[in-house]
Amino acid sequence: MINRSDRHFIRLNFTTIIVTLLLILAGGIVRSTGSGMGCPDWPKCFDRYVPPTTASELPAGYEQKYVAQRVKKNERFAKTLDRLGKGDLAHRIRNDKSILEPETFNAAKTWTEYINRLVGALTGFLLLILAVISFRYRKRATRITVLSVLNVFVVAYQAWLGSIVVSTNLLAWVVTVHMVLALVVIGILVYTYHYASKLDKPKQVIMWRINWLKVLGLITILLSIVQIVLGTEVREAIDAVSKSMTDLHRSTWVSKLGSIFDYHRDMAIAVVVANLIVYKMVRDRFNGRAEPLRMVNLVLLALLIQAGSGLALSYLGLPPVAQAVHILFSTVLFSIQYYLYLLVYNTETYKQINN
Repeated sequence: MINRSDRHFIRLNFTTIIVTLLLILAGGIVRSTGSGMGCPDWPKCFDRYVPPTTASELPAGYEQKYVAQRVKKNERFAKTLDRLGKGDLAHRIRNDKSILEPETFNAAKTWTEYINRLVGALTGFLLLILAVISFRYRKRATRITVLSVLNVFVVAYQAWLGSIVVSTNLLAWVVTVHMVLALVVIGILVYTYHYASKLDKPKQVIMWRINWLKVLGLITILLSIVQIVLGTEVREAIDAVSKSMTDLHRSTWVSKLGSIFDYHRDMAIAVVVANLIVYKMVRDRFNGRAEPLRMVNLVLLALLIQAGSGLALSYLGLPPVAQAVHILFSTVLFSIQYYLYLLVYNTETYKQINN
């Protein structure tokens, strides 16, 4: 029986997972609509707590002011790169002329970015409250407390890195690290949710041996991570094509992506095959209303949506809606896969002893 205080933590943890996924969706919308510089300053937006809706509400001389702030911020980042031995990269950032071009005001993009920031602030607040509440586990489940506190620092670094993503015009490796850190945040939340919800419950016992299922479950997670990283590189390639070939229609961009798109497509096939094998093994080994059965059905649903949005991107000219859905469900798929893996990993096999 889960006590009342534990139920509060578990519910808040689950809520935080959902809000974090919404933040990833909001980030995907910002990315697909090019709204990253919709608010050129932070934490305010055009020096206002409520963003402007018309150009007449903009502060005087905002273009020069925010370009100067951006240059100053990038210089600090470049100095950090110098200290890390990344002098060439620092030089590229310092000499990127596109940073000096002020962003044209667009009310839709401004409010898209502003809503993204609001969801981000809510996510950070929930993670902070979750970390505080997690101290009730400091003696009987120390890892929950440690991981919950760690997640606050990870998401704070993630927020800073997100600002660098925009400030440096989507610097390639920063985008990839930004996405991987999002998976870390989600992974920690999924783990603490599972650990807290199963803390005082006996492990599930089944008749089948499931060692191979555990191995394949881990492989599907790793494949999904690789696929997400490849997806960020595909997106970076699309950005490069869109900037260098502005005269081409969106429907032709995919054909200009090169081998990275082929790798992403081939990995998608591997992800589908691996998940179908896991689906069959879970269906064969768990009976009745077992939680792994429900999770593997959700994996299949997320996989179908993910594959469908990927096909839409490939053959319908990269529609922004499909881009946002594709990013969201890549993370949803990873989250459910990881939770399923934890369920299977903590399942024991009944061994009949012959006398």
